Amino acid sequence: MRSMLFVPGDSPRKFEKASEGKADALIIDLEDSVVTDKKPEARGLTLAMLKSRPGPHQLYVRVNALDTGMTLADLAAVMPGRPDGIVLPKSQGGDDVRQVATWLEALEAASGIAVGATRIVCVATETASSIFGLGSYKGCSPRLAGLMWGAEDLSASLGATEKASGGVFHSPYRLARDLCLMAAAAAEVAPIDTVYTDIDNLAGLEAETRAARRDGFSAKALIHPKHVDIVNAAFAPTDAERAWAEKVIAAFASNPNSGTLRLDGQMIDKPHLRAAKKILGQP
Repeated sequence: MRSMLFVPGDSPRKFEKASEGKADALIIDLEDSVVTDKKPEARGLTLAMLKSRPGPHQLYVRVNALDTGMTLADLAAVMPGRPDGIVLPKSQGGDDVRQVATWLEALEAASGIAVGATRIVCVATETASSIFGLGSYKGCSPRLAGLMWGAEDLSASLGATEKASGGVFHSPYRLARDLCLMAAAAAEVAPIDTVYTDIDNLAGLEAETRAARRDGFSAKALIHPKHVDIVNAAFAPTDAERAWAEKVIAAFASNPNSGTLRLDGQMIDKPHLRAAKKILGQP
């Protein structure tokens, strides 16, 4: 999964348009994009979108944060639509995942869904306190599929007046980004890069996505359909990377008992083999 496109939970029109694109996943949003008095209506619309399944996309639902008191009502409303996963905003750590997992177990059983089938992705850096919970995700639940870092709400939590300048995040946000990446790697789940908000700056989007892939992120969240193709292309391996990966895998296949090998004048070892398999999408 490379691209996760947010769609307002109260807009079937935008959902239909997003479904025509090539995003790997659509995140139907019940949180920030829906005002409070429209949330009950949005739950019903979201359920209808889930049941329509117009394309091959994975379908996630971003529920409201646990501290709003609306999370369980969101889950109860949408689970009959069998979403592939739930996005939990403002997550504070592994305990939040366990709470949502407990609710999902009961709701899956009630909806005739295989228990454990619904994944959880956490937006894990939206408050100052959440940064200190990043180490608690490892082993918290087999449902956990990814950690996404976010900057928009974090700036409000910090009381910051500016997140970035010249297209470069300031240090508090780079810290949150890097710690989220490391927490995801430690938990062995997908690290997901934050949304790019300068909608018409496609060159900037491409540069930010390529930097994310370079550093180890495997997907990016998006807020506009025209970002999808750029992000998908940026996460695709280059011809040179594919050629290198194929050579590494072939070298180890020919020498199954070797821990290190010489390839094109350089030493390679098992971490190189793991990297090569990741490039080619192999387990």
